[in-house]
Amino acid sequence: MGRPKAFDRDEVLEKAAGVFWDKGFEATSTDDLLAAMGIGRQSMYDTFGDKHALYVAALEKYRAHAAENFRHGLREAADPRAAIEAMLLAVSGEGPADRARGCLLVNATAELAPHDDDVAKVVRGNNNTCEGAFEVALRRAVQLGQVPPGLDTKAIARFLYTTLQGLRVSAKAGTSPAALRDVARVALTVLDRA
Repeated sequence: MGRPKAFDRDEVLEKAAGVFWDKGFEATSTDDLLAAMGIGRQSMYDTFGDKHALYVAALEKYRAHAAENFRHGLREAADPRAAIEAMLLAVSGEGPADRARGCLLVNATAELAPHDDDVAKVVRGNNNTCEGAFEVALRRAVQLGQVPPGLDTKAIARFLYTTLQGLRVSAKAGTSPAALRDVARVALTVLDRA
């Protein structure tokens, strides 16, 4: 019988996610991960399998936390239209380091999702959750008279989330905060069209 694990799985996943977020999957070595997680090589392999399985587990943990924060921010807002606007404008308000770091899920989308089914599944799950949160907020905005009643809330939700992802990619590429705000403001004009 082996020794019990002497580490917190969630804490180790958060540390691994931080390394992958900073360096990307391909540029991250096993030694980078072990140093950040503070565990031995065998413990990593026994607990998570290989580097790819660790990446998927860390990405899923990040997704669950980020999606809940996203849903909460839209669901709990007294003013759903203002919450939607704040979501899109938030990217331009991030500091340079955060804009350059990007979003772990958007980074994963660009780096691995096109050729990695496991990563693509996590990304699709996140997309569905976030689009759904936008759709619920849009329906509430319709009920409150904040947006026209004829709005196709499903299509607009998809558009808003896709725009948000594009803003994150553009921010990572160095687009200025003013340009990001311009894009967000233009995208938000869709809320006034039926």
